[in-house]
Amino acid sequence: MKISPRLLAYAAVLVCVAQPASAQSILRDAETEALLQDMVDPLVEAAGMPAGSVDVVLVQDSSINAFVSQGQRIYVHSGLINAADNANEVQGVLAHELGHITGGHSISVYDAYGKASTISLLSTLLGVAATLAGASEAGLAGMALGQQVAMSTFLGFSRTQEASADAAAVKFLKCSGTSGRGVVSFFRKLQNEEMRHGYSQSEEAGFARTHPLSGDRISRLEADLQDDPAWGRPEADLITTVEVPSPTIIVTPPPPSLGCAATPVEARVPADEIERRFQLAKAKLYGYLAAPADTLRAYPTFLTAPAARYARAYAYHKDARVDQALAESDALVGSEPGNPYFLELRGQILLESGRPREALESLRRATEMTGNDPLIASTFGHALLATEDPANLEEAERVLRAAVGRDRENPFAWYQLGIVYQQSGDEPRARLASAEQQVMSGRPREALVNAEAAEQSLPYGSPDWLRAGDVALQARADLERENDRN
Repeated sequence: MKISPRLLAYAAVLVCVAQPASAQSILRDAETEALLQDMVDPLVEAAGMPAGSVDVVLVQDSSINAFVSQGQRIYVHSGLINAADNANEVQGVLAHELGHITGGHSISVYDAYGKASTISLLSTLLGVAATLAGASEAGLAGMALGQQVAMSTFLGFSRTQEASADAAAVKFLKCSGTSGRGVVSFFRKLQNEEMRHGYSQSEEAGFARTHPLSGDRISRLEADLQDDPAWGRPEADLITTVEVPSPTIIVTPPPPSLGCAATPVEARVPADEIERRFQLAKAKLYGYLAAPADTLRAYPTFLTAPAARYARAYAYHKDARVDQALAESDALVGSEPGNPYFLELRGQILLESGRPREALESLRRATEMTGNDPLIASTFGHALLATEDPANLEEAERVLRAAVGRDRENPFAWYQLGIVYQQSGDEPRARLASAEQQVMSGRPREALVNAEAAEQSLPYGSPDWLRAGDVALQARADLERENDRN
């Protein structure tokens, strides 16, 4: 397998950035983020806020957990996605966490989550980087989550706050026309895990004094939700699909006494389509995080559904079985040529197998089909650079500048953009891009050095000069916090 020197250098960078599961890094993936946004937006609208005003962030952690931190962000552990049987269960958890946001129950999780100090891209398989570095088994084992289901802690809110969030979740589910069966079934899972791990369900238990008893919560939620029209029907029956690009949902108007915000009437993704996408994203996440052998046991070759092929493609690629990975990705693209994420996967496999020129067509199409999604565009920009063709520098710069313009919290794109500037002879902007990447990767000292150097060389008063000053300020603040902790 021929690997370009630049790809090897990038792999080495990823090995340094990647952390074991216990480090709880942020996982970035265009497909999963779009899905979670479509899942939470109807609930957000039901809470009286604009769609898109609450973000959902995926955390690499095998425990069944979700929490909110400062700002309007919900953090969902990968273990929760793995444990959920369907999308509706995750929506129930999102409704509960949204209740914490609207109730002002913010907890402070060290800036790393708010700032995403360690960010991994599902569109870049870190297992390949470990294999190239000559430590395939250790690298893959270190990055695999393990498939044990750990018990949820639902970080430290009081019983009063938990009860308040449950009540708000009931309201948001009813007002949005979303079935409440998912939240009830998920709390039953948590109850089983509590009992399996020896947490007493009695009032006298220490855990119970800080968290509502799961049995009580389930009874209360079921009583509050089962009279809702959405409760007794399959989730897919809640919507009416029409032959337009964005079908709308038909929701039985909630009673005025519930005090709902205006019933959402904006275009909404059908529930059956959400479920289909959820099963794909869940399989993709499993294939990305689990050891290849575990994935192939969970998704054996006789399973030919797209979700199974998705998981196996990641497993084969992590195991450096390129032909089999490409066969699975080609089957996915053939079954659904209009799915940009299948094209992204095909391009990714080719890129990381040392065939960047062959990857360009798939990644370019995926970028165009998603309206230049920043994460997919980042991978496309990387492929353009990996061809080592100076003729591709201009397009790579355009693609990567657009990516960081829409999503500044993308150290991968900043790193690639720094390479573009370096190869173009633009040293000040190369140093600014490096500073952006370093400050997001928990390296404030290096970020400060590069930001100050960029500030001294960039045109005074220009947007990039101003940004260099902002990055320097952020790096100094991070260093101060680091010193305070020490």
